[in-house]
Amino acid sequence: MITRLEGLMAEDLDCPSYYSKLETASSLVALVWVAWGIGLELARPVVEGELTRRAKLPTQWPSCPHCGTRLNSRGFQQRSMLTLVGRVNWSRRVGRCPLKCPGSLYVPLDELLLIKPDQKTSDEVVKLGCLLAIFVPFEITSHLLSQLTGIKVCAQTIANWITQKGRLATSQRAEELTGFSQGESPSPEQLSDEFQSMALAIAGDGVMVPFRPQEKSPSGATQWREIKVGIIARLGAYVTREGKPATRLHNRRLVGVLGNIHDLAPRLMVEALRSGLQTASKVVWLSDGAVGFGNLYYQFLEPLNVVGVLDFYHAAGHLWSAAAAYKDGRTRAAKDWFKHWRHELRHGNSIGVISELNTRANSPSLKASQRQSIRRVHDYFKAHEKHITYQAFEEQGIPRGSGMVESACKWLIQQRFKGVGMRWSSEGFNHLLHLRLAWVNSRFDDLFSDGSCFSPSNSSPNS
Repeated sequence: MITRLEGLMAEDLDCPSYYSKLETASSLVALVWVAWGIGLELARPVVEGELTRRAKLPTQWPSCPHCGTRLNSRGFQQRSMLTLVGRVNWSRRVGRCPLKCPGSLYVPLDELLLIKPDQKTSDEVVKLGCLLAIFVPFEITSHLLSQLTGIKVCAQTIANWITQKGRLATSQRAEELTGFSQGESPSPEQLSDEFQSMALAIAGDGVMVPFRPQEKSPSGATQWREIKVGIIARLGAYVTREGKPATRLHNRRLVGVLGNIHDLAPRLMVEALRSGLQTASKVVWLSDGAVGFGNLYYQFLEPLNVVGVLDFYHAAGHLWSAAAAYKDGRTRAAKDWFKHWRHELRHGNSIGVISELNTRANSPSLKASQRQSIRRVHDYFKAHEKHITYQAFEEQGIPRGSGMVESACKWLIQQRFKGVGMRWSSEGFNHLLHLRLAWVNSRFDDLFSDGSCFSPSNSSPNS
């Protein structure tokens, strides 16, 4: 192989056109692009030569799966495929049952190369196209793919790739959920001792996405549907430039579903178990206190001694509604009352806040509507009494806000699915969502025939 490569280089680089291109390159950028093109010209015959060599190796023909007769060689047939080094052509042996049994056609080299009979594009091209498409629209993906590789495919082809790989990712997750429902627990990921010692945080939230009113037609008014999002991550500590302690997420894993909280719960639990839910020294649940997410916590996480934290900023929002009811929200008195009790809540006096709300809810000097509004806030805080001890949480290195999941919603959903003029079908949304989840959860390579075929994506986004 090395001898053959050296021969190709010597032969091709003697070509006057190559020399003229190199000599006329006026800048480093131009020189690099010329060298890049030469590299592709060299790579294609190298690949074709190696495929031809493998095709000529002796072949052991198996028996026909239908009648048991040994397959016979039918000679060599041409094969062509679009790859990152251009269109590659080669010939390989094809075998068939001498009795011509249906479905007995067998191409041993194709099986060894992990390529399908009807496949026209090599998986590394599909992989690069899908990788680009999980970040930018299909039309832009088509343009970038052409700019980066010289390979021209239309946006519809890229959409077909997303559908193909999205279905595969969907089926893989469906198998996991089926196993989980039958009592099978996923194997935990192997983590470093440093990550193992960190607390595990779990959070959930929802975000709205525009959908088509009819699956196969773009006509009609936009329908907004909620996507449930969950995040699981290890909480690491660091010090900012200003010398303040802060939290950094490690080994981040995301889940998302077009559905309700019952659809999210098993997906979140599978990912949490894989992330070390049962072995972590401390596990924290952060949410905005919505009923659905609260039920998820009480049903699945509280029995496992997971610490529940009500997002401080949502709690402060409820406290402001009490201030607005107690003293007109447009007045300085309302703002001062809110500022004082927000400070008390933030710095550990949650009992005092609840007591104050109870006092105001029973105040005879207020109207019934005012007392009723304050009572609702009191009951809300009372129900979350264990989840609003923010000073204690901070001392334990536990975040007081659910910003980690709000950020996940923005990256996972909003940045890709809420562009100008975008409206999704359920099927198209789910296929692309599963590919985005596969990438962020370091499982993107598993969707392709050879996980090493495009090395840049082998670096996990969360390593």
